[in-house]
Amino acid sequence: MWLVVDLLLVAVFAAIGRLSHDESLTAAGWWTTAWPFLLGTLLAWAALIATRRPPAAVTSGLVVWAGALVGGMVLRQASGQGTATPFVVVATLVLGALLVLPRVVVARFGAKVGAELGSNVGARAGR
Repeated sequence: MWLVVDLLLVAVFAAIGRLSHDESLTAAGWWTTAWPFLLGTLLAWAALIATRRPPAAVTSGLVVWAGALVGGMVLRQASGQGTATPFVVVATLVLGALLVLPRVVVARFGAKVGAELGSNVGARAGR
């Protein structure tokens, strides 16, 4: 599940980036922006799998963030796309928020919410 979530969030990052610069959101335009970050995300996931890290862990989110960011920037540079300092700063912050914060929320509130939902379901079933 987390792999799909991460890839979707990186895809959203690319779409928002294009729209914020008044660039067209065609499939080809989106792909040009997204592929380096998607591939960086997949490389980070390969590292998670190889090291058997739990995908929902906040530390795994940090690995995915680093992979998406560093891999994405290296691949952008290698493919002739821009890596201007302001873009790197914005990408660092936005990808960090998108890839790490959901795991922080789940780690902080996930068990509590799950327990509350479970107790509500049980209470309803007993009525």
